[in-house]
Amino acid sequence: MGCFASHPQEKQVKNTNIKIAPQRERSVSNIEDFKVEAGSFVGKREGRIRHFYSLGKSLGSGAFGCVRVATHKVTKQVRAIKTIQKSSITKDMTERAKFFSEVDILKRTDHPNIVRLYEFYEDEKYFHLVTEHVEGGELFDYLIKFKMLTEPIAANFMRQVLSAVSYCHSNNIVHRDLKPENLLLDKEAPDATVKIIDFGTSTITDSKMQLTQKYGTAYYIAPEVLKKDYNQKCDIWSCGVILFILLSGSPPFYGRNENEILSRVQKGEFSMKDPVWNKISTSAKRLLKRMLDYNPKTRISASEALQDDWIVKHASNSGITSSESLTSLQNLQSFRAEQKLQHAFMTFIAANFVSKEETQRLNNAFRNLDTNGDGKLSREELIQAYTKEMGEVAAIDEVNNIMRQVDVNNSGYIDYTEFVMATHEKESLLNQQNLDSAFKAFDTDQSGKISADELKNILGGEGIVKESVWQELINEADQDGDGEIDMEEFKAMMLQVFNNNIV
Repeated sequence: MGCFASHPQEKQVKNTNIKIAPQRERSVSNIEDFKVEAGSFVGKREGRIRHFYSLGKSLGSGAFGCVRVATHKVTKQVRAIKTIQKSSITKDMTERAKFFSEVDILKRTDHPNIVRLYEFYEDEKYFHLVTEHVEGGELFDYLIKFKMLTEPIAANFMRQVLSAVSYCHSNNIVHRDLKPENLLLDKEAPDATVKIIDFGTSTITDSKMQLTQKYGTAYYIAPEVLKKDYNQKCDIWSCGVILFILLSGSPPFYGRNENEILSRVQKGEFSMKDPVWNKISTSAKRLLKRMLDYNPKTRISASEALQDDWIVKHASNSGITSSESLTSLQNLQSFRAEQKLQHAFMTFIAANFVSKEETQRLNNAFRNLDTNGDGKLSREELIQAYTKEMGEVAAIDEVNNIMRQVDVNNSGYIDYTEFVMATHEKESLLNQQNLDSAFKAFDTDQSGKISADELKNILGGEGIVKESVWQELINEADQDGDGEIDMEEFKAMMLQVFNNNIV
């Protein structure tokens, strides 16, 4: 994740002019305006990382630090921890900015194909990023093993990447270093879930603003980036290069050294005359040409690529049955959580403790409903799904109710974690282990009670949410009036969800 050693001939081209876009948030003065989303729980934690995690084997190392597997001592969740030596980056403001840029951007993202950030730590010597552990290795290694992929497998991987890129671009995030090494698989299999990692060189920018910093990796960098005049379409070029390699086993722009590679990239000329391309469909080649269009203005966008005939044909969501899809719709329809604190804890559990098997099932259901592939569910997409079950008029009323209950952050969409929270079987989501783990995660001083200060520490909002709001949240579950929530009060509040769900 950013501190892995580079592969041969893949040095990054960069300069030091980096700015981190500030995240705009308005003051929350009452409980009605309090909003919760997956990123709400991502914050800086106090203390040494070893006090909270048992560190395991190394997953990779580089000039500035390493990535290791780790297990949380309280919740037993397995994570990946990216550790960076402060001394190595304090002298290099570019690397320091990359670290905080990655934190800032990952806090904003909630997508099934983007690696999840849980928290970060700082001590005297190190910065630590705690992310989900993705076990299947890099797409780069998968390619080395299998040389080239069939069109359905390549389309499955590419659809997931394009969905994440479309989501990023809709939120004004430009990755700027997409490559197979920054695409992890949850398992070594053709139906694996892809996770984009390493947002250290990413930026948040107005979609109309042209970027000027040189970032990227030789094989995958867009020609306009070399000219220091580009926008988010540079990511599409990189995706085109990745797709080219997935289908043929070779890059479109190659050379004996980095200068030769960049020279060919600058010209933007590539060939599909190799015999391997005789077996590739015309529709795949057509999409490649649109992605590797030298002119960014006419180059296809991520959202357009997701609707391309080749992607739609080969990457249909065959991993979910009609009964599973119906179950998800029914659970979404019946979801009720009347209290803000219930919402907060259910979102936390959905973001942190859902099993990999259940995550895969819900991911498939989400993709099945997300017809435009942008990584979020719109009113129109939900109405389309419910119309098949109850007719359009009833579907519109039903979706309006769903949006009021499930759209916790009032984004106008059902975000991925909101979907997981609302469609997961409640008996499984709110089982004894998950409730115990969630309570212990918030009870940071291990006193057996959750205070307003601990709630604020986990949910963030320092200087944004008024102190009275934190206490109001506590009061939702504080039955004995001592100003804190004990385990019995916590579980009583959470189990009310089952009564709320009786319609």
